[in-house]
Amino acid sequence: MKLLLDVLVILDALEKEGSFAAASAKLFKTPSALSYTIHRLESDLNIQLLDRSGHRARFTPTGQMLLEKGREVLHIARELESRAVKLQQGWEHTLRLAVDCTFPVTQLSPLIAAFYQQQPLTRLHFTQNPSLLDWRPLTDGQADLLLGALGEPPPLSGYDYLPLGELELLLVVSPQHPLARHRAPLSWRTLRRYRAVATGEGGALLSDQETLTVCDAAGQLALLRMGLGWGCLPRYQVQGLLESGELISMAVRGLSPRQHAWIAWNDATCGLASKWWRETLLANSAIFTIYHTEIV
Repeated sequence: MKLLLDVLVILDALEKEGSFAAASAKLFKTPSALSYTIHRLESDLNIQLLDRSGHRARFTPTGQMLLEKGREVLHIARELESRAVKLQQGWEHTLRLAVDCTFPVTQLSPLIAAFYQQQPLTRLHFTQNPSLLDWRPLTDGQADLLLGALGEPPPLSGYDYLPLGELELLLVVSPQHPLARHRAPLSWRTLRRYRAVATGEGGALLSDQETLTVCDAAGQLALLRMGLGWGCLPRYQVQGLLESGELISMAVRGLSPRQHAWIAWNDATCGLASKWWRETLLANSAIFTIYHTEIV
């Protein structure tokens, strides 16, 4: 197998450089050493890779096939070497990131591009956590890194946390919704009389609450604008609709509008990729603004 890989490297250099002399200079070997290595494989497999009848050696159909397919093999082999080195240095092979439903996911695209410039070999696997105040993707072992988790960290060993800031959550309804006619602050008893619109298990914040559950915030906002229920969303997601009057915000008795937000990770599974994401997220100005905006 090693001989085959050596020949693949030689064939690749020979085709790119155009001659044994140029290929040998690139590979820091003598032309006779390259020719001998190719001849050994030809003899072992009883094949002919080069036609040597003319002034310059040319690839036979077998040699051309081995060159083309061999480049795919060389690419995989070099990637494996690089992955092994990176893994030894502390870069994860795969990093699983769970993104809280309140996290500004639109800010992730430029960060993903920047990460792959730094480390293209770590596989990133993003999932969205659809439920408010839910740390289970991390504690159940489904994620290595949890972005934007709300509430207080669970008192469990093996996990670390960094504060991302605070997120302002607003209860919003359509001006045409019956709740809009109630005097604020609303009581929980009043809220239970009306349907909640939530993503994931967000409606479970109230026990015995009638809940219309949707898959994402876009669907939630569309239904709220139609007056089909009330919902809790971050201010940055509803600010434009509040300004246009399509939604209104209502205070709830005993509900703090501010929720602590965190970046959390599993010590046992996180390495340099996790460290890169933690440091980059905390240094990102757009994300910083969302989690450090004064309540109006």
